[in-house]
Amino acid sequence: MLTNKNAVIFDLDGTLVDSMWMWEKIDIEYLERFHLTVPQGLQNAIEGFSFSETAHYFKEQFQLPDSIEKIKADWNQMAREKYENEVFLKPGALEFLKHCKENNIRLGIATSNSRELVDAVIKALCLEDYFDCIMTACEVQKGKPAPDIYLAVAERLSVPPANCLVFEDIVPGIMAGKNAGMHVCAVEDVYSKYQREEKRKTADYYIDNYFELLEQ
Repeated sequence: MLTNKNAVIFDLDGTLVDSMWMWEKIDIEYLERFHLTVPQGLQNAIEGFSFSETAHYFKEQFQLPDSIEKIKADWNQMAREKYENEVFLKPGALEFLKHCKENNIRLGIATSNSRELVDAVIKALCLEDYFDCIMTACEVQKGKPAPDIYLAVAERLSVPPANCLVFEDIVPGIMAGKNAGMHVCAVEDVYSKYQREEKRKTADYYIDNYFELLEQ
């Protein structure tokens, strides 16, 4: 999988860290503030959206009175403590990060999350020294499945797309990596288990955990 690869780029939530459970709870708690319930299919509708795109979607879909900046600030406040204390790396992820660094493979993160929350979880897990580039989808024109964020990270890493390997947990993210001309490995996650077969068909590889990569 790493043959001819000079960079590995990770999505964050559900891919590198086990955090998707948290956002489901936050959606429920946040909408309850406005006496609203989470509609069926909400997660499907916002998959791949950047943090800002998601805020715009919520404001329009639920006719929220708050500004986009207020919505994002509230989400950051609700999520920060969980990211700092309740979110951990996926099994084998740290060992795989160490393996990549030992083999001079550059590492990047391409996430749809906010910069504030990415920085919080990276600091909490002591991962600052592993990554050569961390970008959020708010820094590019279009969120996933558009290739923008993966192409931007590859450019900052100074590695051609063909020499990058992407790890993703949802179909729009897998498509973003493929649309960028990169090989993509899908990662098992309980919150995208309904997409499991589509993930296998769309990605080049599939793993249940990162330990599998160290056994090859």
